[in-house]
Amino acid sequence: MLKQLFNKYKPVLSYLFWGVITTLVNIVVFAILSKNLHLFYQTSNVIAWFASVLVAYISNKLWVFNSHTETGKELFAEAIRFFLMRTATLVLDIIIMFVGVSLLHGDDIIVKIIDNIIVIISNYAFSKLVVFKDKKKWD
Repeated sequence: MLKQLFNKYKPVLSYLFWGVITTLVNIVVFAILSKNLHLFYQTSNVIAWFASVLVAYISNKLWVFNSHTETGKELFAEAIRFFLMRTATLVLDIIIMFVGVSLLHGDDIIVKIIDNIIVIISNYAFSKLVVFKDKKKWD
């Protein structure tokens, strides 16, 4: 019974596990760049986004959605869809950071953590409904 329950929710559990890893990459890279290297918070944010999206694509492809591509063309198309959807949530990310840090004068790390919760939910929806959906529609 426990195994059936696990199998039923395996994609969501996998996404949550890898989402935590990806979020940690995002926050740690952001903190190192903004606090230790003193980069502007939005510059740190974009670099952290890129690092975390690389981790997210690999983990989502291999372990969350078990996506198999037959050709380099399919792999490229899938990666482009993934990065385009993540770019949409990057815009959301930038807006949340701007409002939280620049307008409301919140602590950038706290705002980044709250921001990541919203972005994770949005990314899951995009990945499930667009990126790793039936590939035949995209050919």
